[in-house]
Amino acid sequence: MAATVHNFANAAELARNLADKVAASLSAAITSKGTAVIAVSGGSTPKAFFQELSIRDIDWAKVTITLVDERFVPADNPRSNHLLVASNLLQNKAKAATFQPLYQAAASVEDAAKLSTSATASIGNPFDVVILGMGGDGHTASFFPGGNNLAVALDPKTPRGVITMDAEGAGEPRLTFTFSSLQDAALLVLHIEGESKKDVLAKAEGAGDEADMPIRAILRRAASPLDIYWAP
Repeated sequence: MAATVHNFANAAELARNLADKVAASLSAAITSKGTAVIAVSGGSTPKAFFQELSIRDIDWAKVTITLVDERFVPADNPRSNHLLVASNLLQNKAKAATFQPLYQAAASVEDAAKLSTSATASIGNPFDVVILGMGGDGHTASFFPGGNNLAVALDPKTPRGVITMDAEGAGEPRLTFTFSSLQDAALLVLHIEGESKKDVLAKAEGAGDEADMPIRAILRRAASPLDIYWAP
């Protein structure tokens, strides 16, 4: 399915426009079914978008926020995506939202994945909004090239839920939603910034194996149309 690319003059303009789009999608979901669920990504790129979204007029008490993926670290760890979301999105009006973490204080990352799959099963699938990022290696979520569970994560027959991922480029062990959990969101967005990311995307759009650049799985096989938001 062809992606729609939205180009903006700068990161601030992108953040405002993406926040408007997401707010409209969440509000529409609340109107139609009473609740809304959004899964967001970590990294430095979404901070301005999170801050913009946090001040939008949404019935936040009916919104559940979760993560596309997470490092196996507690919420107070500086590398935690939970901490990033708490500091930038669960603020202002969005303080009224419910947050569903992926990290669980378990004996192992595998146990945490099982607990997280159970905890997230009830928040509703497909998700109303999924915001993906992309690394310079072509990973998205925790679908890393060379990841020990990459084939399982990308297999469309793998059920919805959270699995583990270990990879050289990942640092800590990861918890990640499977491809099947993310690819059919009502609003599916890839948020990238900078010329280098545009070059990575162009390479991913070309021929090659999904395992080499796992973002290709989303570009090629997502059930929902993909909206790409980019700024220099």
